[in-house]
Amino acid sequence: MTEDPLLSRVRKLLAKAEDPACTPPEAEAFMAKAAELIAKYGIDRALLAGADPALDPVGDRVVAVEPPYSRDKAALLGAVALALRCKAVHLERRGTARVHLFGHGADLERVELLFTSLLVQAAHGLAAAEVPGHDHPAAFRRSWLAGFTEAIRARLTAAEQAAVASAPGAELVLVDRTELVERRRDETYPRLARPGPRRLSGTGRRQGYAAGRSADLAGARGLRNS
Repeated sequence: MTEDPLLSRVRKLLAKAEDPACTPPEAEAFMAKAAELIAKYGIDRALLAGADPALDPVGDRVVAVEPPYSRDKAALLGAVALALRCKAVHLERRGTARVHLFGHGADLERVELLFTSLLVQAAHGLAAAEVPGHDHPAAFRRSWLAGFTEAIRARLTAAEQAAVASAPGAELVLVDRTELVERRRDETYPRLARPGPRRLSGTGRRQGYAAGRSADLAGARGLRNS
C-alpha cells in the first residue's frame, strides 16, 4: 500500500532533522513544518471520513511501553494520544506499562508515528541532561520526562487547533468522531476510574520542558504493539 504523500514528507523531515550536520535552528524549523503536516493529514482524513465513515473507522490497540521509566513514558504516549484526538487507558502492570489506545485509524497511525520518534528523542535528551548533585537521578529523570511531556502536549495541541481553524466544517466533523471514540472506550471500560495527578520530587521539569519545545515532531518508524 502506497503511503500518503503528507506522511512521506513528514518522514523526510525527520531524516533531515536527525542529520548530525543539522543545526538546532534548522531542526526546529523541520519540527514546526512536520507538526503542521501531521495535523493537516489528520484533518484531511477526518473530512474524507465525514462523507464515508467506513474510510476511517474507530479502532483500538494495546501498546507495551518498556522500562526504564515505563510509567513516565506511558504518560507521554497518553499526552500524544489526547492531543491527536485519541483516548488512552493506562493498564496496571509491573515493569512494562500497557496503554490501551482508542481512536480512528488515521489518528492512531499519527500517534504511533510521533510517539516512536519522541521516545528516541527523549532518550537522547535524558542521556545529555546533567543531574544536579543535590537531586536523585531517578527523581530528576522522571520530572524531566514530565516537563518534556508537558511541552509536547502544548505544541501538538496548538498545531491541531490551527489545522482545525483552517478547515471549514472540520470542527463539527471532529465532534462526531470524538463521540464515537469515547463510546468505544466506555463500552470497553464501563467502570473506568480517572487517575489523579502524580507528585514528582525531581528538579528536571524545566530542562525536560525545554527539550520538548525543541523536539522534532516529524515521526518515525513502527511501534511495538501487543
